[in-house]
Amino acid sequence: MKLTNTLLFKMWAVIFAVFLSGFSSSVLAGDWLQPFVLGYKTGGSLQTVADEAKSKIEAAGFQVVGSYSPYAGAIVIAITDDDLKKAAASSDSGGYEAGQRVAVTQVGDETQVSYTNPVYFANAYRIDDMSGAVAALKSLESALGKAEVFGTGDDHLTAADLREYHYMFGMEYFTDPSDLAEYDSYNEAIAAVEKGLAQHRGDATKVYRIDIPGKDETVFGVALGGDNCSGDKYIMSRIDKAPLRSTANLPYEILVSDGDVYALYPRFRIAISWPNLPMLQSDTGATFFSIMCAPGAIEDAFIKVAGGED
Repeated sequence: MKLTNTLLFKMWAVIFAVFLSGFSSSVLAGDWLQPFVLGYKTGGSLQTVADEAKSKIEAAGFQVVGSYSPYAGAIVIAITDDDLKKAAASSDSGGYEAGQRVAVTQVGDETQVSYTNPVYFANAYRIDDMSGAVAALKSLESALGKAEVFGTGDDHLTAADLREYHYMFGMEYFTDPSDLAEYDSYNEAIAAVEKGLAQHRGDATKVYRIDIPGKDETVFGVALGGDNCSGDKYIMSRIDKAPLRSTANLPYEILVSDGDVYALYPRFRIAISWPNLPMLQSDTGATFFSIMCAPGAIEDAFIKVAGGED
């Protein structure tokens, strides 16, 4: 008997509830990590604050590799530096770590400046050499401040937890990516992805490209437009409803390694930014069930970009 997506999600929710009943006692005290850092809040206009943030991070030695506005009231600035590239180069499929994000988000009368925590994501991406991630975090804190960390709620995740993370039973780990396409060489794979992005296949647009030193590996930051299930606006409008916004979740990534084109499977990629998001019910209405159609839609869009087969 073929199970519907709705029934599968309900089954996962029941299993998840049972899992959580024993989870809190299994987490030992230690260094809890969270995906995002609020640098500061201000009353300035969105573009003015974004320009100021850009100047601060460039003065700290970061390279701005791209930026975009995924929807009204939000600007994402993608950055890298030698420390992040060093971390990315240290492990298999480490390229995802190379591009970190600074977000400027208008929330009511205030503008929030936040950024991704390179140490959190380096553990989630199983980076071998953590020194670059630690250095990048210190540089970001010096440049943009550190008012508070956020993103996991009551889920206390340690480095060890993140290295084996998956949202719940039956869902993907870091080592279960989407295989988008396969080519005979790195150069052929790069050309295919560049072409797909230039043609906006799957409503996708290139935000940035970072080549990983010493390896035939490149990470692309990819914006997804449109009002369909894969769209940045569609997804974020349904799950990013907390007082502190997680805009720096965007954009998603495509990784080219040798002749292979990959992406983190969306049920891992989104969940690692929202490990505390409930499956079925919340006070704000933000749930994974509300974006049930998104993982498959994102994968389909990326397959189109990479020139692969559905």
